[in-house]
Amino acid sequence: METLVVHAVLVVAAALTMLPLLWMVSASFMPAGEATAVPLRLWPSAPTLEHYRALFARLDLGRHLAISAGLAAATTVVALACNTLAGYAFAKLPFRGRDRLFALLLGALVVPGQVAMLPLFLQLRALGWIDTWIGVMIPSLASVFGIFLVRQYAAGLPDGVLDAARVDGAGELRVFTRVALPLCAPILVTLGLVTFMGSWNDFLWPLIVLADEARYTLPVALANLVGEHVQDTELVMAGAVVTVVPVVALFLVLQRWYVAGITSGGVKG
Repeated sequence: METLVVHAVLVVAAALTMLPLLWMVSASFMPAGEATAVPLRLWPSAPTLEHYRALFARLDLGRHLAISAGLAAATTVVALACNTLAGYAFAKLPFRGRDRLFALLLGALVVPGQVAMLPLFLQLRALGWIDTWIGVMIPSLASVFGIFLVRQYAAGLPDGVLDAARVDGAGELRVFTRVALPLCAPILVTLGLVTFMGSWNDFLWPLIVLADEARYTLPVALANLVGEHVQDTELVMAGAVVTVVPVVALFLVLQRWYVAGITSGGVKG
């Protein structure tokens, strides 16, 4: 009986969580003006794709979609390389001051990201990287959280396997690429997914750095859409659906490895 009650509560909570998202999708197919009608409508009376056609034909959202996808993919690749190298070094390579440096990095986790935005902006301006895509990517290329995640997972790798490769004549680079990396695959998938979603959904930093509308990422372009078409709720909902669908699809494809990586990273170390 207790299990049944728990499941019922979870089902209700899941339904309440999904309701706004489902209405967002439904509203994107409604004719103009129907989403704001009173009483509130849950389903479109005559489903239409006119708002999606307007997004890609009139508002050029396809360009911003491609920009976001390119930036998120490039950021993920570079961030995986940087965080994996640093995390593995903190876990398996002895060097002077390693533990103190890692503790110092962990201390940075409590500093809100917004605090570092002004100094970072001034540095990028000095480098001439304002209103560029590299300026958008810089803050996400290496993160304390990513280094911590990889370090915790790599610390659980058996030293005997790495030592056996060294005894066979493999150098540190070969041990890392041929032995450690395959064993770290679950946590790398998790980190890659977290990094991609973070970069894809990031709104504040691209809004600060980018000035040219032609370079806007999808969330920033969607915010402009809200400002220009504040009365066209169905068009805005269609834009929100276009923004959400790629990351939801990616998560559904990789969720098995994502959960495995999070679980393993949380218990090893």
